Amino acid sequence: MSAGVSTEFISPGPQSFDTPGLFGVDWLTKPVLVAALSVVVIVWFYWAASRKAAVVPSKLQFAGELGYNFVRNSMARDAIGSQEYMKYVPYLCGLFYFILFNNVAGTIPLIQFPTFSHIGWAYVAAIMSWVIYNAVGIKKKGLWGYFKHQTMPAGVPLWLMPLMIPIEFISNILVRPVSLSLRLFANMFAGHILLLVFVTGGDYMLRETGSIALGGVGIITLLMGLAIAGLELFVQCIQAYIFVVLTAQYIGSAISDEH
Repeated sequence: MSAGVSTEFISPGPQSFDTPGLFGVDWLTKPVLVAALSVVVIVWFYWAASRKAAVVPSKLQFAGELGYNFVRNSMARDAIGSQEYMKYVPYLCGLFYFILFNNVAGTIPLIQFPTFSHIGWAYVAAIMSWVIYNAVGIKKKGLWGYFKHQTMPAGVPLWLMPLMIPIEFISNILVRPVSLSLRLFANMFAGHILLLVFVTGGDYMLRETGSIALGGVGIITLLMGLAIAGLELFVQCIQAYIFVVLTAQYIGSAISDEH
């Protein structure tokens, strides 16, 4: 530690995501609280938006319809692409706004923690989608028909099937939930830790070093932290969209007539 520095700087890392229990309850961590709050807010919003539905919508009803139509038209209908897409809209809509709220929580003052930066939450979301798209595919095509649909591409010569079947099985059945969860987790973890580095580093240089030069660098670092926060907010929204679009595409692939 150099002269003039009053305290030691502790760099943010994985330990920054260790959240203790709240109100003396071990299991009630910040991610659990944020997730529960997101459910309450989403349920309340769509209940309030639809309970007095009218031909001429109120502002709240208009916002609810806009949010619902965005998922229905831009994700479910475009990705699934069959007349059956409507039955999957409730799941996709709930999934999208749950992920979006819990991602954006990373930039909301007083909360400032993205739930999906804990990989267990990302695993659960990915496994739910994995179970649903495999279940609907098996229900429509039968177990063997679905296995054939997912692992035996049309037009591939028979002699190549011993090579293609394990590749397609790994790609379409095993890898998808892993890629879904890791993509979401990695972006939330990396974005938040990068923001922590800029904010805590800037604050340390500004307040603790006792150096005018480093204080100036600290101000610049904090301003860059604001830019990082804006970028993180963009990534948070994009990752919610990507997760749900891919889920819709997997459902569409599972129930489609052609591979």
